[in-house]
Amino acid sequence: MSWDEAIAAFEEHLSSERGYAVGTVRGYGADLRSLAVFADAEGMVDPTMLQLAHLRDWLWRSQESGLAKASIARRAASARSFTAWLERTGRANVDAGRRLRAPKADRRLPRIVTKEQASDLIASLEAKAAGHDPVALRDAAMLELLYASGLRVSELTGIDVDDVELDRLTVRVTGKGSKDRVVPFGVPALNAIVDYLRVARPVLVARAAAGTGAVEPRALFLGARGARINQRTVYRLVSAVLQDVPGSGPSGPHTFRHTAATHLLDGGADLRAVQELLGHASLGTTQIYTHVSAERLKESYQRAHPRA
Repeated sequence: MSWDEAIAAFEEHLSSERGYAVGTVRGYGADLRSLAVFADAEGMVDPTMLQLAHLRDWLWRSQESGLAKASIARRAASARSFTAWLERTGRANVDAGRRLRAPKADRRLPRIVTKEQASDLIASLEAKAAGHDPVALRDAAMLELLYASGLRVSELTGIDVDDVELDRLTVRVTGKGSKDRVVPFGVPALNAIVDYLRVARPVLVARAAAGTGAVEPRALFLGARGARINQRTVYRLVSAVLQDVPGSGPSGPHTFRHTAATHLLDGGADLRAVQELLGHASLGTTQIYTHVSAERLKESYQRAHPRA
């Protein structure tokens, strides 16, 4: 059994049996292909030759190459899942990664923008959309929905037209583990989506029909050629929008997910309600936003209080 065969079979297991999202499966595969390159250089022609010492050496070399703690921790988790699966399915006699440990990932506070900054960013997109440019209308609707509902980028791009209930101000999305949930949004997002559906989407469909693009009729948000919008396009949009906004950290769509959660908690929302909105399996994951709120409070106190 070659490395390629074993990794492909494991990816199929994650996708079909465990129901993992495409991006998650791709991440596992990338980690294991890195392991395969290392193993091949060490003369291990198939994964059954793996031992715990090999896995530790692989992680050590990853660390020496400058890989972040979070990435090393993810690689260790990928390897443990893989070796456990090899033993469970009879492909290996022992689970080589059972006792594999990795350094704990640093837990950094996520990047957020202030309420005023979020309003200004959305207003700038609305100004561009005022001329009824279809791409500008689409971008304004996507950003409104990201901020209103705290969606993951994969959830946003996966929305179908039928998933949106305009009269109830809700959208059905498919999150991690192929779990569906219904998420609310507000009137500003409703108005932006209605404008997009009424004015912009028909133009994008017509352009695709007139050219070589293949229209994806179910998809809510369409690319310039009529296909379902891809995550890379959303990342480029958000990165461009955030480039002049002060602050450190990644400038991707997750910034608006973090921002939505933090602003909800700042406004008095219940932690479990925010957990349900975001689709977190664990309340502990949601609790990071309580730390964000506390840090923001301390910063405001230190700036404003005369005895700080």
